[in-house]
Amino acid sequence: MPRVTYLLPDGSARTCELAEGASVMDGALDNAIPGIHAQCGGASLCATCHCYLAVSWQSRVPAPESWESEMLEYVWEPRPGSRLACQIRLTAALDGLTVEIPQRQA
Repeated sequence: MPRVTYLLPDGSARTCELAEGASVMDGALDNAIPGIHAQCGGASLCATCHCYLAVSWQSRVPAPESWESEMLEYVWEPRPGSRLACQIRLTAALDGLTVEIPQRQA
């Protein structure tokens, strides 16, 4: 099972094992990771699951679709590596993925 490390705004980190096919958002919700609100339930409509991919992972996670990129224009403090956690589906190749949770959501 792939592991994801969530870096929280308070400086702490939580690592969770998630099922292949689950999204980074699903893992955050299932493990009570603070800061991921997911108001739309993973439909890419609200941007309240915004996260930042660690630099070492930005080239290894599939690039966002055009509609995700458009939605990322509305997140709070976008930066390189900004992604919607609902759109990152876990595979064995993403074992060890690290994402940072922003200080707040849009």
